[in-house]
Amino acid sequence: MSDEEEFLQRARAGFEDLCRALNMDEEAGNEAWKNYENTRRNFTLEGSERHWLACALYVACRSSVPTVGKGTADGNYVSLTRILRCSELSLIEFFNKMKKWQDMAELPPAFRHGTARLERNFTVSAVIFKKYVPIFRAMFRPPAEEPPRAHRSRKQRRHPCTVTEVFNFCWLLFVHAKGNFPMISDDLVNSYHLLLCSLDLVFTNALLCNARKDLLNPNFRGLPEDFSSKDFRPSSSPLCFIQQLCELHDGLVLEAKGVKEHFWKPFIHKLFHKRIIRGKEDSLTGFLDPMNFGDSFLSLSRVYEEHVLASGGLDERIFTGEAASEDIGTPGPCDGAEDGATYRLHTNVTASALRASTPLTGRKFTQENSSPSPVSAALKSVGRLHTLLSGTRQGPSATLTETFRNCARDPSDVISKRLKDMFQIFCRHFEESGAENRTMGKDMAVKYFGLAEALYYRILESIIEREKMILGDADLSCIMEQDVFHRSLLVCCLEIVIFSYRPPGDFLNLITIFQIPTYHFYKVIEVLVRSEQGLFREVVKHLNRVEEQVLESRAWTSDSPLWESLRAARDPVPACNQVMPPQYLEHNDDSSVPLTPVSSGPDLHTGSTVKGVSPSPTTLLDRYSSPLAGSPPSGPHRRRLFADPVDAEPRGTAPASVTKTTTASLVTTIPAGQTVLTVTANNGQTVSIPVQGIANESGGITFIPVQVSVSGQGGGATLQPLSAQTLTVQSAVTKPAVVKPASSPLRKGSLSLFFRKVYHLASLRLRDLCVKLDISSELRRKIWTCFEFSLVHCTELMKDRHLDQMLMCAVYVMAKVTKEDRSFQNIMKCYRTQPQAVSDVYRSVLISGKRRRHSGSDDSNKHSSPADPTQGPAGGDISPVPVRSSSTLPPPQPGSAPCTPNTSSSSVGGGEEERGDLIHFYNNVYIKQLRGFAVRYSTSSPSAPVETPPLCPYPTLRTGSPRRMLLSSKHSIYISPHKTGSAPTPPSARDKIYYYICSSPPNRLQEINSMIRTGETPTRKRSLALDEETSPKRVCCPDNHSALIRRLQDVANDRSSSH
Repeated sequence: MSDEEEFLQRARAGFEDLCRALNMDEEAGNEAWKNYENTRRNFTLEGSERHWLACALYVACRSSVPTVGKGTADGNYVSLTRILRCSELSLIEFFNKMKKWQDMAELPPAFRHGTARLERNFTVSAVIFKKYVPIFRAMFRPPAEEPPRAHRSRKQRRHPCTVTEVFNFCWLLFVHAKGNFPMISDDLVNSYHLLLCSLDLVFTNALLCNARKDLLNPNFRGLPEDFSSKDFRPSSSPLCFIQQLCELHDGLVLEAKGVKEHFWKPFIHKLFHKRIIRGKEDSLTGFLDPMNFGDSFLSLSRVYEEHVLASGGLDERIFTGEAASEDIGTPGPCDGAEDGATYRLHTNVTASALRASTPLTGRKFTQENSSPSPVSAALKSVGRLHTLLSGTRQGPSATLTETFRNCARDPSDVISKRLKDMFQIFCRHFEESGAENRTMGKDMAVKYFGLAEALYYRILESIIEREKMILGDADLSCIMEQDVFHRSLLVCCLEIVIFSYRPPGDFLNLITIFQIPTYHFYKVIEVLVRSEQGLFREVVKHLNRVEEQVLESRAWTSDSPLWESLRAARDPVPACNQVMPPQYLEHNDDSSVPLTPVSSGPDLHTGSTVKGVSPSPTTLLDRYSSPLAGSPPSGPHRRRLFADPVDAEPRGTAPASVTKTTTASLVTTIPAGQTVLTVTANNGQTVSIPVQGIANESGGITFIPVQVSVSGQGGGATLQPLSAQTLTVQSAVTKPAVVKPASSPLRKGSLSLFFRKVYHLASLRLRDLCVKLDISSELRRKIWTCFEFSLVHCTELMKDRHLDQMLMCAVYVMAKVTKEDRSFQNIMKCYRTQPQAVSDVYRSVLISGKRRRHSGSDDSNKHSSPADPTQGPAGGDISPVPVRSSSTLPPPQPGSAPCTPNTSSSSVGGGEEERGDLIHFYNNVYIKQLRGFAVRYSTSSPSAPVETPPLCPYPTLRTGSPRRMLLSSKHSIYISPHKTGSAPTPPSARDKIYYYICSSPPNRLQEINSMIRTGETPTRKRSLALDEETSPKRVCCPDNHSALIRRLQDVANDRSSSH
């Protein structure tokens, strides 16, 4: 017997033991074993075989099975908890394994959606349980203070319930209610308020129950004032502690009362009516009486178990069980309020699922460890949302209505019809997703869409005000008729609402429902964030991450409108210096000659509606307009940073008497596209010299003459080639001609804005990678040049791929050719530390796919990817500079949860698409197109240093907060960046208080605190007199003495506050 047969025999024996323990039916068992054999034949299954068998059994148990007289049912009523316990598999590890199994077995989307929803329900319950423990202990006595229960015989009366039993009963009541409302079961805010309703009901029953005051914590601040007196009698009116619980534990009173009236009360009345809970149905009390509690607990447990088996869900009593740590997958007990295990459970499960991680584009503004808990963040976000919309009415405001009327074509009816159609689509989706509770599903859809519509009109009004400041009195009909803009804005508002209630939002599902391309959707994000100051920090971070997802991969899919825009543009992909303002580009530190254009770009500080913001002057028309086909390139000349080895090198302008001419002025002997220097010889003739440029040590470009063409004053003639010494410019070998790059205006339009954001995002991620890999700034610029070359000239590489894949490949190849090798393993290790990193990026890369339609970058790719003469027939590397990678991808870590197991490639969709790991992509796809360019930077290359292209300018690391932020939803307190070196403009002292960090005295903060408490601003008479002082003898120059002015202002304010 071979080892393989022996292994299968042992696995089969273990599988049969598992089926017997679960009492599995034969049909489901055979199906599970068949799927396991097929998967094991095609993939390498790492880890315990028993765990993979559990995944196969769970899939088989959730398949539709025939029933007697009722058609089919989903599942065979085998508990997931039993499967995990019998297979000794923790819950967290099960979700990790299940993600891999779904990809290997190619399970349908409906099953994947169900598993994702199951995991999300678990994460919501996990973070709510973390909140439940301290709240319960604040309301009830600690279980440790309970006296031991004496043993009783069957004939004796039942003992009163203990605090531990009340703890378990209250949690069971919550999870059963949560499971019966699937439309809010993964809603973090509503689920938390459902927990407060459960605590309120149990607390009220304990307060009203005779002789059960011993259950309550006498130090609880929500107790009645006379609770400790002997004559205490509960009020005859219905008791409700929801408001006190919300005030003490950060709940939202209106939201909690809405959940109680519309969800909680009908559900509890049904339980009392069916005698599942014993007591008084009219007042919903009495279930804590000794004669009722035991039966109620048993009945509720039985009904909940039936629901879990029927739905295939998770038995969430797992959190209160004795073996909670083993079942969940976290060490230590799970019922401690402050123990480290509960904290680890919270961080392990919810860090990525329910909390918006801070992307690299915002790390300099917000520290990751300063993020609040998921429940607190969601509650604050919903509270801020309600504060923003307080006082707003349904529909546009009077100001917005007047704006509509002033347009050449009133868009009111079109906007109203569009919103109505989108509302119907949204409600239809919610009704279909919650088939069991269509009415409640529609109620949630109406609630979410109503909030989104109010937010939409509010933000639309702010956007129009900003457009008016930029455009003046121009007609706004074109903006109002941008259909994709209005639909994107409403979907973005819906995403804000849904993210507030149900983090991490539903961005991908929303754009699918409303059929909005991600390339168009991202354009509205920056406009919205700049126009609305009151958004909560977590919402802004989430929108930032959504924009990053579009820039890194979503906009690069084969069906994206981006490719149509590239095809329509004459100059498809711009270089970084063509779209990035010069103040945002680094200059060469080794020379005073800048490597970036020095012409001033658009003024980024005009037209601001918010003080302290660096607003984009781009109008909505610019954001939603692409360059027209056949339009000329921006500026008189387009600088070519890259060229093929057989083509010309980058162009430039020579100093002094050396001038560059256009192609039209050249004689016919000079090929089109050739870089040319035109000089005047001693005999008065005009000499046109085709040249080849190389980068020199000082950062400029050295021109080497190739041939000479001469044209006289009366006509053109061709002379014998002149030596370089006879020209104004001396020999390029002895005295190089250093040139500055030609200055050209920035390209505009939606395509240029898109690539500006792409370059900015890529520069941040590459900078972070280089710091962690200890890569010098010189090598970093070479890596950036290689990346920019791949984006400009090999744009097809990005189709259906990821930006991070291009960056990691560029890091490896440039480190390889410069003899500063960095292994792929180290590159991926550093990449995994970035907040956006997922293992799928480097484990599942597109290698080849079905034939796609052509894009606008085809022309530029034809000459950038010639047949590589340095590659052998079998794909081997025969070039003088080896650039291929001989390493392999390491096996996945236990917690990395890659989407597919470690395989060299996989075939999806009947062989139409081949995928593999990043190293496989690098060796078989990437290096074939980038080899010729990359080896030119190698010192051992035959073409070096003559053909080394110049390095591209690297985007700078921007500093300062990008927007003024509202710190409080109840008070007008803002924080905004202050320019150093400029004097502050003191506002009216009676209206505002300013505090400048590192310059204002500490008592200024006391004044702000006093203003918040009292609502009154301190009066400063002397500071007002100082502000109005206009004597030239006593006024300092603000440019030179800004610090002195601030000091004088602070002294005056201090003196006035002391009176």
